[in-house]
Amino acid sequence: MAQRPSQVDGDDPRRRLAQATRRIIDELASSTGDAHAFAVARDLVEQAAEVLAGDEHGRSYEGAAEASLVEFQAIAFVDYSPFIGPLNPLAPPIEVEMHDDRVEGLVTYRGAYEGPPGCVHGGFIAAGFDEVLGFAQALSGRPGMTGRLTVSYRSPTPLHEQVRYVGRIDRVDGRKIFASAELMVAADGRLCAEAEGLFISMKPEVFERMIKARPAG
Repeated sequence: MAQRPSQVDGDDPRRRLAQATRRIIDELASSTGDAHAFAVARDLVEQAAEVLAGDEHGRSYEGAAEASLVEFQAIAFVDYSPFIGPLNPLAPPIEVEMHDDRVEGLVTYRGAYEGPPGCVHGGFIAAGFDEVLGFAQALSGRPGMTGRLTVSYRSPTPLHEQVRYVGRIDRVDGRKIFASAELMVAADGRLCAEAEGLFISMKPEVFERMIKARPAG
């Protein structure tokens, strides 16, 4: 068993800033504070944004922000992923562990991810499947990009409770990699959703062309 590698530790100021921003998002989704509280918070957030805006921008593509392409990197990290990246405040984040025959992802979705009352929005569930299946198909050694993703929702996925994704490779047929996964409540194993994914393997040189064509900033 191996956790997804990262190039940042818990004390990295970027990681702590992302965590703080994630908390702001969560608080804003449910806070019933008065106008003064929101005004104070607004001023502090705007000040923080100005601090960052005054510095240089741009990021080298040292690692993939897409799980399905992670094997193309000498250092496999996806710290900027919008679903598992500790440096991306949009990420819940999903904590991924790699096993020989499967990938597991643990996550607690909070208020900002709400769809039906008290439940996770189905779009976020599907996006989580895409990320976990991306890691799973990479176990083939010939990773590619998502060609098709099918999600079947079995029962409501609760907010504020830990849930677990489990993904695996089903078969490989030429350039086609077939994978499947389930999402369940971690505490009692209740099945929330299932997914099947088709990935199309991609040559490393194609990925290199994508890096060169990527806009700066």
